[in-house]
Amino acid sequence: MGTKKGSKAASSDDFLQTLEDFTSKENWDKFFTLRGNDDSFEWYAEWPQLRDSLLPLLQDSSSSSSGSLQILVPGCGNSRLSEHLYDAGFRDITNVDFSKVVISDMLRRNIRTRPELRWRVMDITKMQLADESFDTVLDKGALDALMEPEVGTKLGSQYLSEAKRVLKPGGKFICLTLAESHVLALLFSKLRFGWKMTVHSISQKRSNLKTFMVVAEKENSVLLHDITSSFDLLSIGRNDNQGSGMREALESENQRRRDWNNGSDLLYSHEDLKLGIKGNLAEFTGGRRIKFTLGGQGSNFSYRAVLLDAQKQTEPFVYHCGVFLVPKTRAHEWLFCSEEGQWQVVESSQAARLIMVFLDSSHSGATMEDVQTDLSPMVTQLAPRKDDEEARIPYMMASDGIKKCDTVHEVTSSLTGKVVVEDVVYESTPSNPEGVSPSSDLAFRRLVFKRTEGLIQSEALLVEDGEILEQPQNEKTKTVSQSKRKGNKKRNQESSGPLMKVSHDYLASSYHTGIISGFTLVSSYLKNAESCGKMVKTVIIGLGAGLLPMFLHGCLPFSDIEAVELDPVMLSVGNDYFGFTQTDRLKVHISDGIKFIRDITNSKTPSEETANAVPKPQTTSSNGESATYNVKGGTCPDILIIDVDSADSSGGLTCPASEFIEETFLLSVKRALPQHGLFVVNLVSRSQSVKDMVVSRMKKVFDHLFGLQLEEEDDVNVVLFGLCSETVISESDIPESAVILEGLLKCQRLETKQSIIDATKKLKCWK
Repeated sequence: MGTKKGSKAASSDDFLQTLEDFTSKENWDKFFTLRGNDDSFEWYAEWPQLRDSLLPLLQDSSSSSSGSLQILVPGCGNSRLSEHLYDAGFRDITNVDFSKVVISDMLRRNIRTRPELRWRVMDITKMQLADESFDTVLDKGALDALMEPEVGTKLGSQYLSEAKRVLKPGGKFICLTLAESHVLALLFSKLRFGWKMTVHSISQKRSNLKTFMVVAEKENSVLLHDITSSFDLLSIGRNDNQGSGMREALESENQRRRDWNNGSDLLYSHEDLKLGIKGNLAEFTGGRRIKFTLGGQGSNFSYRAVLLDAQKQTEPFVYHCGVFLVPKTRAHEWLFCSEEGQWQVVESSQAARLIMVFLDSSHSGATMEDVQTDLSPMVTQLAPRKDDEEARIPYMMASDGIKKCDTVHEVTSSLTGKVVVEDVVYESTPSNPEGVSPSSDLAFRRLVFKRTEGLIQSEALLVEDGEILEQPQNEKTKTVSQSKRKGNKKRNQESSGPLMKVSHDYLASSYHTGIISGFTLVSSYLKNAESCGKMVKTVIIGLGAGLLPMFLHGCLPFSDIEAVELDPVMLSVGNDYFGFTQTDRLKVHISDGIKFIRDITNSKTPSEETANAVPKPQTTSSNGESATYNVKGGTCPDILIIDVDSADSSGGLTCPASEFIEETFLLSVKRALPQHGLFVVNLVSRSQSVKDMVVSRMKKVFDHLFGLQLEEEDDVNVVLFGLCSETVISESDIPESAVILEGLLKCQRLETKQSIIDATKKLKCWK
């Protein structure tokens, strides 16, 4: 089986160019057809490097097995691994691959010399093999090949569930892997409770890439063990990113396992619960509360959930089990995100056991019927045992939290699809901002893409324009005329009253607050730019409704802002409905964002560096030493922000589009930025492995990486900040740097400035 796309460059084999997608059966058939049946290809370590590590493991398993050792090789490809094992005395080997071409070739190649080898055409994510039928499952790159970033974790998760199913108790899952962070995240989480795991390093003679061998032994218990290693963790990874990634993954996973063993309130999986690690779920246990994840194999979606067994029974329960769905727009509310609030919901539900399920942007295209159909078989497994097996499990749902919603405008774009502008009033809102009447309901204008309906692209506060119009004689005609001329304004009453307009000095989106708080990391540079009278160039990829560039334009008057937007419809919507206006220091380019950055990279020359240089002001760093900053202009941005959504979030990445986190693009960004530059990415993903992958790539490219977790989004939304300079402020310097940023922000609303400064306290150094 193949390895990852990122490793293609490490091989000179021309045939690799035929593989555009490592999960495609057609691509593999083409690959094996071109190679022929006598031309083997070893993706990772070859037999001489594997033999000394692998044979003792198999011999140990063989001695404890009652009969001959039953070995399964999933995704066998045309590797000679099974042939070598056969020649070493292991005859009971089943090889499976979904490529009929390679299975036919391997059968012809071995039918006479190794007649006992078995070859079967089979999808390793849905194997037609009996439960607990193998002593060893030997994976040489199969898991890696299924974990394409564009595909997400679904195929890898399904495959690991199958490997666990067909493995006997006491059997071993042996996985040869390049140990990319998103692969390890899935592997460690799927083989957690009831598995004893050890990691080995395989020496390589003709490759810069290390091969790791993860050995997991299936136990009959639900104990949680630390992962051990046969090598020195302190020595590995000092000089290479691959080894460093393995060390970090091991340390992080072991810490998580220790937290679990110490009773910490952590997130379990549905598979963990079925093992019985939190007791017998068929029995009702008053006061029991378990946070866990639902979904995966056989399910269309994944969910975050909480199981709660009622604390007390003041009157008979109406339901033995119920499901309560919480929409994304309300997941951050105290009633649903706090333990105390959740117990209140349990009490009002009149259910003995309540399973609270949190919906997010990945469920935006699904109807409630779709969600209920998907959840139903899983919920049935989680219900407490009851004499009446046909007892109904009701589905309840919190409202979406919106008191009133008016559609202001709809348009269909050939690039984005259906775009909706809507004005909403929420059932509960934060305290009234400055200048807004406390007696009036706060109204917000939102931009929503139907392709990701659960994700609000832009949101702005509506405030009185101060202009009160008299009742027109022909109201209908007058209203149409006004809407054409002032699409960004609306009446707050049907017949009369003040016009409302979008406020550009209020941040309704918490991630916008997070993005600007990260400017703290370069606040000393910004301060010196302002003192020199120089403009700081900020490039924003993704215009949305134009709210972020408009806010920066107003609160940082020394900023020169360029927004890059692929879809011209967005510019029209921003102009007509969100009050977006271009000025001499706020421009929009209708262009491809990736090409825009690469054009900057290609045009950057040493002479430009010299031409853009200005006198270097002196300042004092937090440790009292003199520091120098070179303030520049020209085509190179000082700050680059990526704020675009993904047209296809099925791989687990909602923002940004996957092209913007490819290593080649990140390298272009680093070349485009000056030494003092700041790169900002708004990352939205429910998948921990996807987030780990993005963070790993950012760490590899940038000298320093900071992250800001938005708590109210409950680990879905994180803002990443990459810095190019080898010297950077430490976490202990952030409060002092935040004071500098506070002095630079010219916000009309004090609470907006305070929210930005408060967010700086969440900035954490990740590299």
